[in-house]
Amino acid sequence: MLTSAAVCPHPPLLVPQVAGGAAPELDGLRAACAEAVRRLSGDLVVVVGSGPLTRDFGGDAAGSLRPYGPDITVGSGDPVLPLSLTIGRWLLGERPALYRAVAQDAPAESCARLGEELAGLAGSVALLVMGDGSACRTERAPGYLDERAEGFDAGVARALAEADTGALARLDATVAAELLAAGRAPWQVLAGAARGARLTGEILADEAPYGVGYLVASWVKA
Repeated sequence: MLTSAAVCPHPPLLVPQVAGGAAPELDGLRAACAEAVRRLSGDLVVVVGSGPLTRDFGGDAAGSLRPYGPDITVGSGDPVLPLSLTIGRWLLGERPALYRAVAQDAPAESCARLGEELAGLAGSVALLVMGDGSACRTERAPGYLDERAEGFDAGVARALAEADTGALARLDATVAAELLAAGRAPWQVLAGAARGARLTGEILADEAPYGVGYLVASWVKA
């Protein structure tokens, strides 16, 4: 049963060694992520993030930030985690967890089933859900400016603030892909996991410093 969840973005710049001199620009976002993670409570923590394929990485998988500059590996062994789960592992530190990737193009129904599966792994399950919002908020954004982007992110923020699983489940996968919103599938996994659970939501951060929507939210027992 899902008893808590944290929603965080996964830009590599969250890691200060990657950000370098620009690290202070994301201090507030890092603090919000740390607070959301601190609130996670459950017998089992599962980290969910987008990747090329839906697959289980278990609890011992490592990830690398070398493609983004510094030679940093989180976890032990060969780095195999996609970026979303690598940042999730970095946020958790030494806290044990399982790591599950969901395909970026997974349909909502598949995401919901995965969420239900994860919620049933233990008597109380905490999800750390990694996902960026749209990458089209400004002309300098990775996907350039799309006038739909701000409204899309605002809708996700409302759903996260209200722990509205229905609104997350109804997110349009095509629109999300056009807006380069990497969080769509993981958010819909959360919707499936939280179905029937009595949780309250709170937005801890809602920013778009580089034209990409970064949302941090916490869901806890009502």
